[in-house]
Amino acid sequence: MNPHNEKKLHPLSWLIFSSRWMQLPLYLGLIFAQGVYVILFIKELFHLIAGATNLSEQLIMLAVLGLIDVVMISNLLVMVIVGGYETFVSRLNLKGHPDEPEWLSHVNASVLKVKLAMAIIGISSIHLLKTFIAISTLGSENSNYTEAGAMWQTIIHMVFILSAMGIAYTDRLMSNALEDSKTRH
Repeated sequence: MNPHNEKKLHPLSWLIFSSRWMQLPLYLGLIFAQGVYVILFIKELFHLIAGATNLSEQLIMLAVLGLIDVVMISNLLVMVIVGGYETFVSRLNLKGHPDEPEWLSHVNASVLKVKLAMAIIGISSIHLLKTFIAISTLGSENSNYTEAGAMWQTIIHMVFILSAMGIAYTDRLMSNALEDSKTRH
């Protein structure tokens, strides 16, 4: 008997199952990408502090929204790295660790999709808010915004919201169907 209670897999099954480890370099790459966001955050924070006495309230608000945007993208990266690794590659074995994220105990592909959709909506909201704040420059020569651009950004944001609602609704239907099938058997 195998001391680890591991079932001997057929070679093709073993190869397919082991292919999940090919995702490891992808998650490591995302960790490095998060490091780039940390550097960006520090750089932007330094610029904000250095220019605090010379910047208008609007520019300070835009800079702070930029910092929030970086944090939200970093949070999204953590969800993808930790949740994706736990769901698709291997268990992290954090049970009982004081820093274990609450959501990790019940993470699966469906929960991860909904959380990612909500994070994307949050990031989109920050970008849309930045656009609405800076829209006062609309029409000026220095403006980075157009009416059409603001309209499309709003439409895309609404599509993100509708998509998240669709994902959550589909997930709920699937959960209910799974519960119904369990109670029948």
